[in-house]
Amino acid sequence: MNELSSASNEPFLVGLARAFGGAIVFSLPLFMTMEMWWLGFHIDPLRLLLLLLLAIPLLVGLSHFIGFEPTFEWKDDVLDAFVAYGVGFMAAAVVLLLFSVITWDMSAREIVGKIALQAVPGSIGALLAQSQFGGQARGRDQKRRDSYAGETFFMAAGALFLSLNVAPTEEMVLISYMMTPSHALAACVLSLALMHVFVYSVGFHGQSARREGSHPVGLFLRYSVVGYAICLVISFYMLWTFGRTGGMAIDAVAMATVVLSFPAALGAAAARLIL
Repeated sequence: MNELSSASNEPFLVGLARAFGGAIVFSLPLFMTMEMWWLGFHIDPLRLLLLLLLAIPLLVGLSHFIGFEPTFEWKDDVLDAFVAYGVGFMAAAVVLLLFSVITWDMSAREIVGKIALQAVPGSIGALLAQSQFGGQARGRDQKRRDSYAGETFFMAAGALFLSLNVAPTEEMVLISYMMTPSHALAACVLSLALMHVFVYSVGFHGQSARREGSHPVGLFLRYSVVGYAICLVISFYMLWTFGRTGGMAIDAVAMATVVLSFPAALGAAAARLIL
């Protein structure tokens, strides 16, 4: 009986170990970013709480497509999402303690804030590990991914993950001040072009096959334009969460959003290629 139980738990335990490695590998740049350390202490608690809550449906969706183990009901995906959150918190705590970013003489608020903020990318990395470090996609899951909802979800996940890596930095706002409206328009056009070309035209591994009977314009509007709109929304939300929009004029906020949407668009395109 014990042998049977151990054998049935083995895939989950392997997935858990893989998740811990993924949390560290995918989130190490943020674990070692000074702006994230300070934000963990200074970020508005309500904005941090909202980020933690909004990450839950994202993790549930990632579990649905590429979780630790095959799932057949949403409750299993919810459970895996909270397991990933736990792994993210643990990985963040271990690495931040190792680098002496958190110490025992700090206040509980500062320690919790720093770990909680870093746990978001860590938990995403924990679930991405299944796709990057695991085996081939299961046939049933591949059908899920090939749906329109699946592709738009992965675009959102990729945009969030990559924008999360650069949104806390001062450079996003600095670049937006250096750019002119012409630069911003060029950035929008290039972002759209890269999203479309990377996925459909240049033969990258994992490139999506053109939908049978799909008109190129329809394909562009349904996937690339919709995907870029998602990137803009996520970019604005990331800037707002990290307090980058405070005291800025509307045009300055729009410019910073366009700047951040460039890496977000690359993240959205890459997610469709590799996840």
